[in-house]
This record gives sequence, structure tokens and C-alpha cells, in this order.
Amino acid sequence: MLLGAAFGFGLVVALRALSGLEIFQTEQTGYPHVVVPLITAPFGFLFGFGAFDYWFRWAAGKPTIPDDHADHGATRWQDYFKFNTDHKVIGIQYIVTTLFFFLIGGLLALLIRAELAQPGAQVVAASTFNGLFSTHATVMIFLFIIPIFAGLANYVVPLMLGAPDMAFPRLNALSFWLLPIAGIIFLASFLAPGGAFDAGWTGYAPLAGGAPLGQTFFNIGVQFAGASSIAAALNFLVTIITMRAPGMNLWRMPLMVWAQLATSLLVVGATPFVAGAQFMTLFDRVLGMNFFNFLEGGDVISYQHIFWFYSHPAVYIMMLPGFGIISEIISTHSRKPVFGYRLMALALIGIVVLSYSVWAHHMFVSGMFSWLRVPIMISTMLIAVPTGIKVFSWLGTLFYGKIHTYSTSMLFALAFIVTFTIGGISGVMLGMIPIDIHVSDTYFIVAHIHFVLFGGSVFTIFAGLYHWFPKMTGRMYDEKLGRIHLWLTVVGTWMTFVPMHWVGMDGMPRRVADYAAQYGDWNLVVSVSAFLLGAAQLVFLYNMIVSWRFGPKAGPNPWRANSIEWQVSSPPPMYNFDEIPRVVGGPYEYGTPGARHAIMGDDEGAAVPEPKPTTVAAS
Repeated sequence: MLLGAAFGFGLVVALRALSGLEIFQTEQTGYPHVVVPLITAPFGFLFGFGAFDYWFRWAAGKPTIPDDHADHGATRWQDYFKFNTDHKVIGIQYIVTTLFFFLIGGLLALLIRAELAQPGAQVVAASTFNGLFSTHATVMIFLFIIPIFAGLANYVVPLMLGAPDMAFPRLNALSFWLLPIAGIIFLASFLAPGGAFDAGWTGYAPLAGGAPLGQTFFNIGVQFAGASSIAAALNFLVTIITMRAPGMNLWRMPLMVWAQLATSLLVVGATPFVAGAQFMTLFDRVLGMNFFNFLEGGDVISYQHIFWFYSHPAVYIMMLPGFGIISEIISTHSRKPVFGYRLMALALIGIVVLSYSVWAHHMFVSGMFSWLRVPIMISTMLIAVPTGIKVFSWLGTLFYGKIHTYSTSMLFALAFIVTFTIGGISGVMLGMIPIDIHVSDTYFIVAHIHFVLFGGSVFTIFAGLYHWFPKMTGRMYDEKLGRIHLWLTVVGTWMTFVPMHWVGMDGMPRRVADYAAQYGDWNLVVSVSAFLLGAAQLVFLYNMIVSWRFGPKAGPNPWRANSIEWQVSSPPPMYNFDEIPRVVGGPYEYGTPGARHAIMGDDEGAAVPEPKPTTVAAS
């Protein structure tokens, strides 16, 4: 990494000297001796890590070195800090790394709420405040919510498919190691002259074009985070399409797999747009181009169209994996098949298709073509239909089920349904043109996105972590601490974000470090609740860390689930299965005598009883 940075620095110095220019350029949007090393240092890190060894030998026409699988699997804790091709190790690397960034993002949020607890300057200056909320949002979206779902899926999807690993193990490892690079770049922006990037996580032009050097850190960091997402998504698509166990057709796949399939289609189709928008902004800033410079013929509004053509699908990239997690948990802990399984799977694909048609509802007040508002409003209302199908299906699964609430994962799943539904209602409101115009750029928007992303995505993340913790670690967590974490999180979430709706409707603007005194009381309530919400996560961390080391040993299947990952030991063997399982039925046939999802290698000779239909009598 240091050699890569030195190479970039030396390259700039040499080229400027040969060109007769000043050796060092220090204009606010210049700093090539910083920008170029910011690009070359990560490649130096990857080169030193051996990421290019195979490809360079192949490109040079030399014989490639056969893989001896020495970097596959973990036998000690130090192996989690090395290059590893085992999807289970990579999944845990993703999860632990993203939880670290979750803590960083949470600390930034608490600094924001400390400043906003009362009107006036409290903790930080206004310019620093802009950097705090921009970095908070960027870290939470690009370094926590999106990649932690990739981590959970990395661990469980190959097991659910009956596959020994992901399709491209080396690419899988590379997709993870790109992530901390992006995180370091984002956080290092605080050290740049002028402070961290401060144009929000959206990085709107022309504001971003004239921002301090820290904005360039954002433009470059997004490229590495986006490359990580695309590499992981391509790997999931190939794995799901080509590596299913014998007998597992599409209609026998667990909904978690369907959700990851849909998410990967979104990532591959949409992420290049945000990469393109940031490249164009970067070229405007450091190369003097004019993609978004209106005075030189650029089109400012086009930035928002390009950005939101990614970023509204990105909302579903942050939601669809959670839908799959909730489907698994609710079916398992209500002991019932998923209600409307096929419609649930089709609803996931429907969300993928419709998500590309609603991007401009973020732009009703941007100055875009006024005629575009009505069709976008209609498509926004329409995309609520497949989402509503999923909520209806979860409720149908719970109806007449034997609901078990002893598991913290099930409690988080139930809390998710309630909280996400409330957040979804405010989303329907924002899809309506008159309401959106009234509350645009107010705290109503902040309340909605946090209700959906924290009360939605993060609740599903916690549910998934609790659900698969025994499988990943071979240990059970403390359910009492899990319940404390649940209730503190639910109360903290509602008390933090519900009042934001009210002050937003009254006109409190977002993205400001100071505000009118009339909003002071509710902001104090919000800030105190935010610190309660932050403290709740310390309970979660303590529970996970201590339970991983000292928790009671877990059996292979503590939840009595049907899907394949629960039919092997906890944690699973290095290559998952001694023999590839044979799938003979659906994954949710609870309550059907004799029904089985898969026959494992040691059960190969076992007869598969013919399932008998059952009925539920209503009294």
C-alpha cells in the first residue's frame, strides 16, 4: 500500500516536472499529489496481497500455479485476518467488518444528535456538521447495510443451495477486501484539507463540484464500494443459477435465495450508474471537464437522474435480502409453510422490474420536466403492490401458526413487520406529488428513510444475525440479553424517528446544524432517544462476543428448520458436505407428515415417505 502511494506521488511529481508545472498544486479542488496516490495505494495493497498474481501470470503467457487450497477455511482466529477463499470465512469477515463500520456510523450519528439537542452551536461547527452527516449516511449505506447482507448471504446461500462453495472463490475474497479500502478512504476524508466531504451521501452537483478536497475521497471511495458490490453480485448470480444441488429447481429454493437472486440483479444493473455519476463529478473536479457545469454547457439535473436511477433501486438492494431473512424466520418459528410462496418469489422479481421506474420521485422539486411527475407518482404507487403482497404473506403465514417467541430473531421479525409497515405508509405519502412538495427537504424525509432503513433493514439484519448465530459459531447466544437488546432498540427507534415526522410536517429543514427555537423540545426528545438506541447496541455486541466464546454449544438444528444449512453440523465442515445433498421437496413443508426438503449423503438409502395433505380446521 505504501509503495503504491509512493508510486502515485512520484508519478505526479515527475509528470509535473516534465511539463514545466509547479511541483505541488494546492488549489482547493486540485491536489493531484493526493488524488493520484489515493487511487494507486489501494491497488498497491491488492497487489501486495496477491490479488493479481494469477491474472498477471496468465496475461504474461506463463503457466498458472495450481491452487493447493491452502488459503481455504479457518482453523484458528488468525485465519480471519488473511486472504481466504472459504465462503463461510468470507461471510464472517464481511459481518464483523461491517459491524465495525456500523459502530463508526452510529458514533457519527450521536455527534449529530448531540449538536441538534438544542438550538444554537453545541458541539461542532456548521462545516464539521455537514461532514458528519454526509459521512454518517455514506458509511451506513455503503459500508454497513448493503455489504452486511452480502456477508449473511455469503455464509448461508451456498449451504441453502447444497453447494460446496461460491462459484468464484477468489473473486469472492476480492469483493470483501475492496470493502475496507472504501471505508478507509471515506473516513480518511476527515484528514483532508477543508475537512470531510460535505455534500451529503448523494453528492449533488454542482455543490460537489466546488467542494473541498474531501469530496474527492467520496468520489473515489464509492468506486471501490461499488466494485465490491458488483463482484459479489455476479458471484451470487452464477452460484444460484449453476450450483444448485440435484433436485433443487427454482420453486424449491428458499426465499432467502430468491431474495439474493433479485438483489444481485439490481446490483449488477444499477450500480454502474452511481459509479458513472461519481466518475463524471471527479472529472469535473480534477480534470476541468463540464458534465455538470451549467455555465460551460453542462446539465445539472442530469446528475440527479443518473444518481437516482441507481439510488432508488439501491433502496431495494437494502431491503430485498431482509425480506428473504424474515420469510425464513417467520416460517420456521410459526411452524407453517410460507403463505403464497410462489407469489412471494414473483413479488421479489416484480420489485426488481418496477424499481427502475420510480427514480424521479426523489426529484419532484428539482426542476425536472413537470409532465414526468404524474407517471412517476403512478409507478411509485404501483411498486407498493408487490411490497404489500409480502406483508400480507407474512401475516398469512403467522395466521393459525404455532408462533414461537422464545427466539430473539422471531421477536425482531415481528417488530420489523410493524415498523416497516408504518415506514411504508409514509413512503406512499411521499409518492404523492402535493405531499412530497410540502415536506421536501424537511425532517419528514429523514424520519421516513430512517424508519424504513433502521426499522426495516437493520431490524432484519439483527433478526438474521440472531437466527444464524448458532450455525456460524456453534454456540447459542443469551436470549435474555437478546430481549433487552430488542426492546431497547424498538423503543429507541420509535422515540427517535416518530417525532421527526411531526417537526418535519411543521417545516423543520434537514441538513442544518441550527434551527428555530420552536423545535427545541422535540429535538431534545429525539437526541435522548438516539443515545438510548446507541446504548442498546452495546448490549448486542456484548452478547455476541461473549456468547461466541462462552455460549452453550449449539446442535446442528436448534430451530428445527428444514432448509439444508440446518442439516449439517454447526459450524459446517470446511467444504460444507461430505456428499452433495439431493433435494426432494420444498423448504417450508412444516406440518406435513413425512415431508423432507433434502436427503443428505448419509441418508441416501432412506425411503422418502409420500407427504400426506393436512387441513387446518377453523372453529
